[in-house]
Amino acid sequence: MKDLTALWNSLEVSLRGFHAHSFTERNMSLRFEVPREHAAAAAAALMQEYTLELSLMLANDRRADRGVYEIYYLLTQSSENWFAQMRIDVPPEDPRFPSLATTSYPASLYEREIHDLFGLVSEDHPDLRPMVRHGFWPEDYYPLRKGSEVPAGFTDDGNPFPFRQVEGEGVYEIPVGPVHAGVIEPGHFRFSVDGETIIDMKARLYFTHKGTEKLFEGRAVADGVELAERISGDTSVGHSLAYCQAVEDLAGIVIPERAAYARVILLELERLYNHVADFGAIANDTGFAIAHAHAFRIRERLLRINQRITGHRLLRGMLQPGGLKKDLSSVLNLPGELDAIRADFDEVVELCWNNSMLRDRLRGTGRLTERTARDHGVLGYVARASNIDRDARRDHPFAAYDRVQFKVPVFESGDVEARTLVRVEEFRTSIDVIRQAVEAMPSGAIHRDVGSLPAWQPAWGMVEAWRGSVLHWLMTDGDGRIYRVKVKDPSFVNWRALTFALLKNIVPDFPLCNKSFNLSYSGNDL
Repeated sequence: MKDLTALWNSLEVSLRGFHAHSFTERNMSLRFEVPREHAAAAAAALMQEYTLELSLMLANDRRADRGVYEIYYLLTQSSENWFAQMRIDVPPEDPRFPSLATTSYPASLYEREIHDLFGLVSEDHPDLRPMVRHGFWPEDYYPLRKGSEVPAGFTDDGNPFPFRQVEGEGVYEIPVGPVHAGVIEPGHFRFSVDGETIIDMKARLYFTHKGTEKLFEGRAVADGVELAERISGDTSVGHSLAYCQAVEDLAGIVIPERAAYARVILLELERLYNHVADFGAIANDTGFAIAHAHAFRIRERLLRINQRITGHRLLRGMLQPGGLKKDLSSVLNLPGELDAIRADFDEVVELCWNNSMLRDRLRGTGRLTERTARDHGVLGYVARASNIDRDARRDHPFAAYDRVQFKVPVFESGDVEARTLVRVEEFRTSIDVIRQAVEAMPSGAIHRDVGSLPAWQPAWGMVEAWRGSVLHWLMTDGDGRIYRVKVKDPSFVNWRALTFALLKNIVPDFPLCNKSFNLSYSGNDL
């Protein structure tokens, strides 16, 4: 564990030229302020000197009590398990701040989001086109500003979205969506194609923007869990757990041991049913429908287990700040049941891997290089398939993950095959982790009272959900109600990397590449 006192002193020396002040220390994190004009330079210096990565960037409207907007930068040191949170103040009369976009690509996305939702301008940003904002929004409408009123009517300005066209002899465009077949959520993909070869793809998302972060505001803290569970339906545990951990960080409490182990079981059950479904869907996109049928048969077995031990097929209604709402039931036989399911799944994997046509479709398709993956800050199985050894369960242990043993699977090729193999290995690993958690889970309390929460203090929770690292950042007001929640689903950074994985592939391979990423529209669009 890092010596935060020594780190604090070192960090203060590094930031001296940027006039940093108000250092505080809590829960493996250092928190400080810098003047607005030094924000980008200070963050870049920390990323270079301490190999920190920008995990989150958000704006907060504090005009009512402090007279300013705040911008927070959450930087993560994964190899040593510590965080640095930097804050700057932005005056309403001059709503500008320095851009970090040319240093960090994820920062460019956060800055565009802040511009759309708060109207704050990142100076010298290379591409401030609308991201969240669609053409029906009035120019002066910034929905995350406090007191912002929803306009009486939205009118289409008639202007098309400013896609940047690829030009050249023989190049043509193929538009796909936003309306798709079946029940898939909306997203627009515009392919620039030479023959059948994809030379560029631009995605336009946020058709399902629901104002989720605004919906948190003013709620009682306990009531935020139900909303968090519904941010992305297949990540009910991942998002609600990150939210609960943010509340517990703010309260400064440690949950009971039984609840900690139960949270491990819940999160791994969520990983299991999603990974097996993805495996079948990837096989199906190669035309191997029998594997898809068997994978979804196994998924159904897992969903029925979820229903039996929690009362909900998608594992909702179990978590609350401080632990669990109710105890798990019938888990003693769970390891044996999962061993049988693993044997079943292994047969399906063998069936697929013995099919040379299927393997040929996966190998070399949709390759995402390690450098591109790192530049985009990709997360989860997409990162681990591109030789990025990162997993918050190990790097920033939460729940009871510091008391179970597991290996993080990492592959180098970065193609569809690698992303499939990560899922297979994680499926097997999850069963081993669940067995350890069931065997080690003690009897006793499942909940600890959160108590009163300090007002105006930032807190966050990080969880390695099945798609990757989920972050929830939280602040409460003087009445103990939610003032601001910022949500980051891994899809936020992974969607852009999909474009690069598609380059030099043929158009018919798009569904296969897309399914191997399997990103959330709802979790991104918020």
